Amino acid sequence: MTESRRSTQVAQQAGQWGVFFLLAFIGAAVYFISRSDGSFWGVVLGILQAMVWPAYATYHALDALGA
Repeated sequence: MTESRRSTQVAQQAGQWGVFFLLAFIGAAVYFISRSDGSFWGVVLGILQAMVWPAYATYHALDALGA
């Protein structure tokens, strides 16, 4: 009796985009934290805002278009 082995290889090639998004997150975190009042919860809110900054950008872009 012979065994049949099937293998699947998954290659993820997103290395360059990962670095880009990391730098974008760090930049957004610096921006939002610098605009906070410096309190603990202000910094926490700045980090949370940095996580969802694309939503802010989309909202303001659509707002500028008059949508």
